[in-house]
Amino acid sequence: MRIAGTIGECSKSELQKCNSGGASVHWDDLRVFLAVAREGSISGGAKRLNVQHSTVSRRIKSLEAQLGTTLFERKKSGFELSDAGKELKFSAQRIESEVLGLEGTLSNHDDTAAGQLTVAAINNMASTILLPIFTRFSRAQPEIKLHVQVSNKYVSLAERHADIAIRLTNTPRETLVGKRLTTVASTVYGSRRYIASLSGGATPKWLGIECCAFHRSWTEEACPDHDHRFYVDDTLLTLAALKQDLGLAYLPCFMGDSEASLQRHCPPDRAHDLGLWMLYHTDMKQNRRVQLFREHMIHEICDLHDLFTGEKNDPP
Repeated sequence: MRIAGTIGECSKSELQKCNSGGASVHWDDLRVFLAVAREGSISGGAKRLNVQHSTVSRRIKSLEAQLGTTLFERKKSGFELSDAGKELKFSAQRIESEVLGLEGTLSNHDDTAAGQLTVAAINNMASTILLPIFTRFSRAQPEIKLHVQVSNKYVSLAERHADIAIRLTNTPRETLVGKRLTTVASTVYGSRRYIASLSGGATPKWLGIECCAFHRSWTEEACPDHDHRFYVDDTLLTLAALKQDLGLAYLPCFMGDSEASLQRHCPPDRAHDLGLWMLYHTDMKQNRRVQLFREHMIHEICDLHDLFTGEKNDPP
């Protein structure tokens, strides 16, 4: 799809230079520009678009020549938007919103779905319980190119870092729409050998947690003296450390209960329950690929309800 859009509101900035002849750019050019603006580098933009570095560099130079103005200031820290670039980004984002809305409207009249769908998910879920779910979706929808991004940090859906974000939160951003898929419970785990060793009255040792804010704060409450001999900064590493009899730590129940060598130290505290949300920008609400993925996730997560909520291991 190629949509031409005229850059208006130029009289307020250096973009005035480019509009004297009614300059217009194509959506394909704006898409490249937005990728570089959002990633802060040519290489980042190229990776985002899955194209060659040289292609992106050439398109940016061509766009600057066409508009007759500098869009980026090249600095050691990366590419920073010039004043003209900032205004162009604002206009380009409006056009992007319209394109996505149009794509969603048109896709509703088509029973088929094709194209790219980028899903961001946290590492411990994407590489364990969600991977088979993603695999089944990919097989059911072979025309959709599913891109899975692993990130434990905030992902800006407004900046199109992803189409969908799967996140653990009880306070999703008001600017997003989505679906609460289930509740994710957590509790304290240790290896069966380690927990058995505590029966003699030994003082429990806790792993130092430096990954998510949730597990870090819960650990600080459980072990206020911070007497840690071993630190980890990833939940998958926490799991591996527990299997080595290194102490106690919090894990989501879907991870801890799925590992035969681990054992619960206590029942889940419902104050630690978190919502598992599938979130997307309002512009993507009518997108057929998003709708298909949403329906698939709701169905699949429902079948795993007890594992997520920690009820699978609860005594009758």
